[in-house]
Amino acid sequence: MSLNIPSWYVQQYNQNIKLLAQQKMSRLRAAVSTGSHVGASASPVNQLGLVEMQDVVSRFAPMGRVDAPESRRWVAPLDADLPQLIDSFDKLKLLTDPASQYVAGAVAAANRKFDDRIGAAFFASSQTGVTGSSSTAFPSSQVVGVSTGGTTSNLNVAKLEAGRAILLANEALGDNDNGEQIYVAITATEHQSLLNEIQVISTDYNREVTFDETGIIRKWRGFNFIRSQRSWLTTTATDDAAGQSKAIPMWVPSGMYLGVWNEIETAIDVRQDLQGRPWQAYTKMSANATRLEETKVVKIWCR
Repeated sequence: MSLNIPSWYVQQYNQNIKLLAQQKMSRLRAAVSTGSHVGASASPVNQLGLVEMQDVVSRFAPMGRVDAPESRRWVAPLDADLPQLIDSFDKLKLLTDPASQYVAGAVAAANRKFDDRIGAAFFASSQTGVTGSSSTAFPSSQVVGVSTGGTTSNLNVAKLEAGRAILLANEALGDNDNGEQIYVAITATEHQSLLNEIQVISTDYNREVTFDETGIIRKWRGFNFIRSQRSWLTTTATDDAAGQSKAIPMWVPSGMYLGVWNEIETAIDVRQDLQGRPWQAYTKMSANATRLEETKVVKIWCR
């Protein structure tokens, strides 16, 4: 009897433990400003507003004073963890150690959580003021309407260019010699819509489109596209035409900020307090995001 038990284990358990199809890396983190923090909250930047030179209209007049408008943005950490128990008896049955794949799956989940923190901050109210007690809502002046380029349409060239026009009008792209990259987060639906735009896919119009080896559009005419199927991007909300649409963000890196209190940390330990002394693969992280400047983020409604 005991000689047959190992053969049952081989048949029942696969030697290779594979992760199902999923997003494994953070896709947004490299496209925003980042920093490390400690404590209950942090102000990543003190902001100085626009000042203008004053004309001198008379000689020897009393000197006036110009005060630059000042503001602060605040971000507080949000913790997340993922404890996974691996039964010690199951561990003996497996021909390969599952711990590494358990951890790989948890790290992938943590990387997605970074994106979720950033995604939630695109259009949320930002904490502002000296102590963070005030809030700044996302302004309607930064919105591209759902019917731009076509009645209640999905993503199209007209909407992309309308978003770029807003950034240009706000001087959000910097000077020509050190201008920032423009990023746009899209779902599979918006990607499919772009493939229907002749100006995007036809070389008769331009040769600036960049596809990856899987045929995914990565860049077109200065727009860098980041794909995501996370709920913050796929969930619909009431658009400017009183319908349900997805809010697609367009931004430059200095307009968004990710604060990290604890990078991804993993540990594999034996749980002495549980029967069977199972192994635990534990992963934790602590981070949160905020919008730094409204003028550097655009909301594009896509039906």
